[in-house]
Amino acid sequence: MKLVHVFDAYCGWSHGFSATLREVVSRHPELPVEVVSGGLFTGGRRVPIREFGYVQGANAQIAELTGADFGEGYERLIADGSFVMDSEAAARGLAALRGSAPERAVELAIDLQTAFYVDGRSLSEAATYRRIAEAAGLDADAVVTAFEDPAASAAAKNDFRRAADLGVTGFPTLLAVDGERVVPLARGHATADEIDHRLASLS
Repeated sequence: MKLVHVFDAYCGWSHGFSATLREVVSRHPELPVEVVSGGLFTGGRRVPIREFGYVQGANAQIAELTGADFGEGYERLIADGSFVMDSEAAARGLAALRGSAPERAVELAIDLQTAFYVDGRSLSEAATYRRIAEAAGLDADAVVTAFEDPAASAAAKNDFRRAADLGVTGFPTLLAVDGERVVPLARGHATADEIDHRLASLS
């Protein structure tokens, strides 16, 4: 059995789930974790953030429920409403980071969200991935090259397809996958204890 974490780097609820995910992974080192990018803001949904009027209210709710931090850098980035969230670029970035350290995919996905939601860095810019890679002790040049390579776009599309094949319609979704058996452990929000209880019922 393995865990599959389907998230979107530009999803506030995915950011709010980070602490729970980190705790679940630390409790279950025996379970491999696959991290998959969802395509929340693609195609016609790639528009200035001002067009999503619910963002600030949703973030306040997420912070209250999960304790997640929405930093000053993030607030500055979105203040004028012109920033465009592009989930395809973020998925390319995750693919580049994941390719450099597959066993650290959970940690790197969380780093990606911290870069946006705390530090206010665009996930469409190569410089963001250079900073994340350097902080994580990875080969930053290799990560940037991978981010800019056309293969990253194919990896992003594969992630979106994988999420759809798993039946995921919202982010974050944490699944237990055992062969053909796919069991949801969390959708949107759950505590580590709740996930543990659901995991225990599978054995």
